[in-house]
Amino acid sequence: MRKNSVSYQNLKWGYIFIAPCIIGLLVFNLGPMLFSLMASFTEWDMITPMKFVGLKNFKQIFTTAIAAKSIQVTFYYALLSVPLITLCTFLTAILLNSSIKGISIFRTIIYIPSIVPIVASSALWLYIFNPMFGLLNSIARALSLPTSNYIFSPTGAVPWLSVMAVWMAGNTVVIYLAGLQGISKDLYEAADLDGANAFQSLIHITVPMMTPIIFYNMLMALISSMQTFTQVYMMTNGGPANATLFMSLYLYNEAFKYQHMGYASAVSWILFIFIAIITAVVFATSGNWVFYENAGSKKKKKKEALNNG
Repeated sequence: MRKNSVSYQNLKWGYIFIAPCIIGLLVFNLGPMLFSLMASFTEWDMITPMKFVGLKNFKQIFTTAIAAKSIQVTFYYALLSVPLITLCTFLTAILLNSSIKGISIFRTIIYIPSIVPIVASSALWLYIFNPMFGLLNSIARALSLPTSNYIFSPTGAVPWLSVMAVWMAGNTVVIYLAGLQGISKDLYEAADLDGANAFQSLIHITVPMMTPIIFYNMLMALISSMQTFTQVYMMTNGGPANATLFMSLYLYNEAFKYQHMGYASAVSWILFIFIAIITAVVFATSGNWVFYENAGSKKKKKKEALNNG
């Protein structure tokens, strides 16, 4: 009886302690999501009553040129920035994993940009990319090299924003670095005894052992890139010629600039569906390349089970 009483008390206090989180989730996350889903089927300007229009808003997203442009820009940025971030941060972490004198200084330098507020970073890069007096063009002129319009060019805006995203990915480097330091040195010593060079050790030891972390960082970068807003709002406001009109900025303009809250809600749900589908696809395909130290890849484990059966 006493044991049951203690268990009940523990359970009761456990629910009391998590109650603020549950209430916050319901009030500030789930509640607004359900309300926006309801609003997505209406015409609503936040002043007059809602008018039910069915699937009109969703059809408009796929039949309006500017909406299609925002979808195209969002996917283009994700396809460009995610591989760039994944590769650059991984290679940087490998360099920072060395044991040279003063390496902690370089690790700090790489990490600092990730803790700088995005607004401040945007202001800094806006100066760097300025075609008239910006840092990059000033250096180019001093070296008698061609100048560029960078983010103020319709063709160059998204690629240069991707470069900026790499500069801000210091936290990703830290995660990779932690993973690299967790790899057993015995594996490298065994490979060295077998005559493997540094590149072979990288391909056959480092990369397979790091695939779970690569998977996590790549997924986080993908979700973050699809939701990019602050940089483009501060630096380009969707220009030039809608070249950086990401879906998040597009729905913001529709909601708070044009008061098309119902349509903006539909855009937000389309964005949510895109992210959910991409995330599901990444998870579904991860078994083919993500290696777990104790179990190997899911595909290998399944093949062994079939062979044994």
